[in-house]
Amino acid sequence: MSRRTDLDLSDDQRFALMKLRRSVADLKLDDKYDDCFLLRWLGARNFDPKLAEEMLRTSMKWREEWSINKDDGWKPPQVLVDYMPSGISGYDKEGSPVVVLPFAGFDVCGLLKSAPPKDMVRFLAQKLDSYLEVARQSSLKHGPKASQVCCIVDLTDFNLGQFTWRPAAEMIINLLQMYEANYPEILKACHAINAPKVFTFAFNILKNILTGNTMSKFIIYKADPNKWKPVLAKYIDSDQYPAFLGGDQRDPDGNPRYITKINQGGKVPKELYLKNDKKLTNSDDMTVVNIKKGDKLYLKYTVTVPQSFLRWQFKTEGHDIKFGILATDSENIQTIIMPIKKVACHEFEEIGVIKCKHTGEYTVIFDNSYSFIRGKKLAYNVRITLPVKEKTISTIDQMVNMEE
Repeated sequence: MSRRTDLDLSDDQRFALMKLRRSVADLKLDDKYDDCFLLRWLGARNFDPKLAEEMLRTSMKWREEWSINKDDGWKPPQVLVDYMPSGISGYDKEGSPVVVLPFAGFDVCGLLKSAPPKDMVRFLAQKLDSYLEVARQSSLKHGPKASQVCCIVDLTDFNLGQFTWRPAAEMIINLLQMYEANYPEILKACHAINAPKVFTFAFNILKNILTGNTMSKFIIYKADPNKWKPVLAKYIDSDQYPAFLGGDQRDPDGNPRYITKINQGGKVPKELYLKNDKKLTNSDDMTVVNIKKGDKLYLKYTVTVPQSFLRWQFKTEGHDIKFGILATDSENIQTIIMPIKKVACHEFEEIGVIKCKHTGEYTVIFDNSYSFIRGKKLAYNVRITLPVKEKTISTIDQMVNMEE
């Protein structure tokens, strides 16, 4: 743990830093964990050295338990390397690394189906650590202001569709909580550009997870380049960020997205999904049934509030099954909401949601009538949720692909 002589601190802040430095000496931190590192924890706890120490020790324990950057031969799954969008394009005018995140390329559902959640956490922590090391090296040349990260998040084509799957929503929340607990005060500014109206829903959820200090770093702009381009140019020289964001950087072939440095992510191909090879058992989330050969399972749900949502998750053991949805109104008129068709849910869990625009009875059908040889073992979770009202963290179950 090395000391810095270029810090601009008040006497009280210097005393708090000295006290924290002494109290964590037993951790024998590497030299890369210098005074700028300790100041992050103090800043997150209003320069209370006792609280900062507790937060730091908890984080170091977490790093040990999750093997963060542990030299144990672990390599991240290639799908994470190839499809996790982000990259450093350059440096801002104070020397901080500029991280660009094309958010539309973040296929969280596809990544969760292709890699274990623990690997995703470990990989993202590894990414953050690598960005912070770049910032630390820059701060040795440009001073403490360069020890934080400047971020540009491009929200073009952002939608909430993939977050209708509860595991995806929960993973995002877990990652944000991980970030808050273990990477305090690393963000200098986050310029979120091209934000659609629906992003206000997601931002309200962020407010319930991130601290006030972090939220104050967010600067959000609608899809109006005349508003956000001058701001980026004010803080970052044009040769330090990509042309598609208003800078000058391009790939050798002229591509304005600068893919040689910025991983664009994208839709994860289904062939990369992990196979569903686990035996199906009853749980709090899933009900397991056996559907005999040549038989069908009908599940009926009554919708009493218009604009409610019918959601489903299901998977089978070893073989596919057909799936569809019908609706019956008060006059007993039946409508096909989703045609019955074959689903390869023995390979990948099927997840979906529809908006029930009208009241009535909705029938979910699992059809095994085409099979004359074998029955199917099915695990399912089908439920009705009410329309979105209060946009808080408690409404994860109600996140949908909302129209602007």
